[in-house]
Amino acid sequence: MPERPWVHPVRLTVDDDLERSRLTVFFRLLLALPHFVWLLLWGGLAGLIAIVNWFAVLFTGMSPEGLHTLLTRYIRYVTHVNAFVYLAANPFPGFFGVEGTYPVDVHFDPPARQNRWKTGFRLILAIPALLLSSALFGSGGARGNGYSISFGLVATASFLGWFACLARARMPRGMRDAGVYGLAYSAQLDAYLLICTDRYPDSDPVAALGPVEVPEHPVEVAVDDDLRRSRLMVFFRLLLVLPHFVWLLLWGIAVYLVVIVNWFATLFRGRSPAALHRFIASYVRYQLHVTSFLYMLGNPFPGFLGREGTYPIDIRIAPPERQNRWKTGFRALLAFPALVIGSAYGSLLGVAGLLLWFASLFTAKAPRGLRNAGVAGVSYSAQVNSFLFLLTDRYPYSGPVVAALAPERPPEPGTPAPLAQA
Repeated sequence: MPERPWVHPVRLTVDDDLERSRLTVFFRLLLALPHFVWLLLWGGLAGLIAIVNWFAVLFTGMSPEGLHTLLTRYIRYVTHVNAFVYLAANPFPGFFGVEGTYPVDVHFDPPARQNRWKTGFRLILAIPALLLSSALFGSGGARGNGYSISFGLVATASFLGWFACLARARMPRGMRDAGVYGLAYSAQLDAYLLICTDRYPDSDPVAALGPVEVPEHPVEVAVDDDLRRSRLMVFFRLLLVLPHFVWLLLWGIAVYLVVIVNWFATLFRGRSPAALHRFIASYVRYQLHVTSFLYMLGNPFPGFLGREGTYPIDIRIAPPERQNRWKTGFRALLAFPALVIGSAYGSLLGVAGLLLWFASLFTAKAPRGLRNAGVAGVSYSAQVNSFLFLLTDRYPYSGPVVAALAPERPPEPGTPAPLAQA
């Protein structure tokens, strides 16, 4: 993937060592109560200022510097508080959103000219971004005679991270990075909604996190996609994928039986038999090919055999390795947290796929950011399935940046990287 500059006018930086205080983690929501009250009061004022700012930009094409400063400071404060609540950082934040005072910080470019048409229809244009934000932060709504709540990726990662912090006094890097991704997108969306910039939020985890360290894993996604899409295949995507659904069901029944045999074999031998490993790996790869096709992450019609190197979104699975028998014996129980995070990534993938369908249909090209967000979802799903099916005892990596897409070098000198690793 070619190196891309970090040019968004709203950039999030992180200087966090992942260490957490058990005491402040345990009482995190209680400690955040004063901030919730202040957010409510400041939020009402920011809403009024945003209305004035909307008229100013609509008639002059520029956000007045004073209004821009007030609104950006509010967005920065919201980000500081959310970073504290979602365990993306450890210290108690200040109340004034001062730049450079918190490990998770937001930097804004000075006011620039904005398109008046984009300003006039800002709320309508923001609908796709709001949908993606709901997948990251969750949503709720009436259903039947009750009320349903969906927890997004950020809330799910922070919930599981809460237990990890209490046990280890340290936030897992993947969960922290998942939270940072959501915070970066939220800050850009807030800036867009409050008319601080007319640049659309960037949904790309790579752009949000930058040159982040991605640990090696026996199951890794490979991406060789030029982003071009066939409008005809996009329009009839659900119809085209029907034969694959049937074959996935039939093959899945066989894999279910083979996994049971593989569990006993791995439990007693400490290693998955090569023949069973190849059979299950082909199914996991085929599942990824079909999912990538369904959600517009790849363009070609996939084959039916799950062969490596036959699809733009592919997966490389390491040969059988020795596995811990304790991890093998309790595999289903150990996989529960990964399945919870996997459901959140599934929601992100669903929203990204829906938006990719519309974008690909109108432009014959998939937006890179949405494609990369979807790749994060299928990558995590493949690692979860590989862990469950005993292809590896390495736990799935919960971070949203896939190694195949991670930048190999930092941005050019003079351009700040979004994520500074501590």
